[in-house]
Amino acid sequence: MALAEETEMTDGEIDAFLSRHETGVLALARERTPYAIPISYGYDADARSFYLRLVSTPESEKRQFLSSSPESRLVVYEEADSGETYRSVVAVGSLEEIDPSELTVSHIEQYGEAKRPLFEIWGSSKENLDIQLYEFEPTELSGRRTEIDRDAESK
Repeated sequence: MALAEETEMTDGEIDAFLSRHETGVLALARERTPYAIPISYGYDADARSFYLRLVSTPESEKRQFLSSSPESRLVVYEEADSGETYRSVVAVGSLEEIDPSELTVSHIEQYGEAKRPLFEIWGSSKENLDIQLYEFEPTELSGRRTEIDRDAESK
């Protein structure tokens, strides 16, 4: 029987983990209806903020959820060492839309470093797509690491 040991990640481990990854799952909720989407992000470890470029059509379900200013969760995770190690970070808070006319030099630097959206599968032509910029400063940020000893039974 495999044994699993779970430990909390330190702030430094969380920042390093988020800085080396570029994708996660963003979950939004509105009136008891959940909505989750894979997204690409940039992360500023000093400010502990995420920078998102979310692409959608005006009538999309994503846009409807975003326009309601929902509480949000961003989950970033990985499996490593042939399934012996699992890491995940959960960020909780609200997204703040950044109006392009209000971009600061700092915003431009962060969005410049943010990864280009990797998830671009569209049923409509690209002329109908809108790009919205968001900053996500989580009110909660936690990480877990699970080490699995698959040989525990034979010891």
